[in-house]
Amino acid sequence: MTDPRFYGGRFLLALPGMEDERFDHSVIALCVHDEDGALGISLSEEVEGIGLRDLLQSFDIDGSAIPDQPVLKGGPVEPRRGFVLHSLDWAGQDMVQSGPNWGLSGSLDILKAIAEGRGPSRYLVALGYAGWAAGQLEQEMTGESWFLAEGGVDLLFDTPAHRKWSAAYAAAGIDSAHLVSGGGSA
Repeated sequence: MTDPRFYGGRFLLALPGMEDERFDHSVIALCVHDEDGALGISLSEEVEGIGLRDLLQSFDIDGSAIPDQPVLKGGPVEPRRGFVLHSLDWAGQDMVQSGPNWGLSGSLDILKAIAEGRGPSRYLVALGYAGWAAGQLEQEMTGESWFLAEGGVDLLFDTPAHRKWSAAYAAAGIDSAHLVSGGGSA
């Protein structure tokens, strides 16, 4: 995926002109992007009332030995399907390397490994994903929907969900308070 028109491993930041309300102020970790389409995980909203331990318990996995953490709303597609964005010090059979320092897994193996203390050192758990058909994301990138930014691991793993949008813009050198929707004319 060295083709510059594919953006896997980067972040999509919603612009103020985003027409789809489900993605207002979203930061999407773009995990896969190729000629067949794209798949990303939203990082900017938590699922209310569900923590990681609750999710593990729903799979009869004992998570009492690990700290609880929020579960993210990964996107509107398949909202009951789980995904783990994680550091590359863990690699299961279904792991997809997304960026230079992070990957995506979607099996119960990684959840079991996390619960047993043998999983990745850094991770986020999400339910659902954002998906685009072939050419759809490229088309959206020509409008007023998305800003493309580098996918830094500190922003990915260390910044709270509610702060990711403004922090991602700040990392790109942009003060999000100055963003407005719509284009201007001179």
